[in-house]
Amino acid sequence: MKRIYAIQAWCLDCKRCEVACKTFHSPFENTVKAFKLGESDLHSRVRVEGTKTTSIAINCRHCENPQCVMGCISGAMQKDPVTGVVTSDPERCVGCRTCVSMCPFGAVHVEEVSVKGIAYKCDLCGDVLGEPGTPQCVAACPNRALIYVESEATC
Repeated sequence: MKRIYAIQAWCLDCKRCEVACKTFHSPFENTVKAFKLGESDLHSRVRVEGTKTTSIAINCRHCENPQCVMGCISGAMQKDPVTGVVTSDPERCVGCRTCVSMCPFGAVHVEEVSVKGIAYKCDLCGDVLGEPGTPQCVAACPNRALIYVESEATC
């Protein structure tokens, strides 16, 4: 299965990967419209952590045996048996944060939405829609600090 990996030495902390992710998952095809009209509904599935000198994009590895799926009490975290993509269903998420504590990579994060939190994580963009291709965060990275390569399971 193809996975996204971050190369810390090349990350510039520009957060273009976050912007591309938010735009892709918004109802708008245009970045300006996505941020101007849907700002409260935008949630990036990738996060850049660190500073200008030392930063890295944190994203899901779509593990062989995902701990987040095993720990999810509501069934919101699921692994597709065919593609291997691990997804989070915001409609089923109860905001308990068990998936956050179980992920060995810190790739799951909770955004406060209305009364409860909802878990978000990378869904590989097009792959989750049945259209294999380059995820938006990888395509948007100006320094190629994110790569999308075929790899064995990392967890």
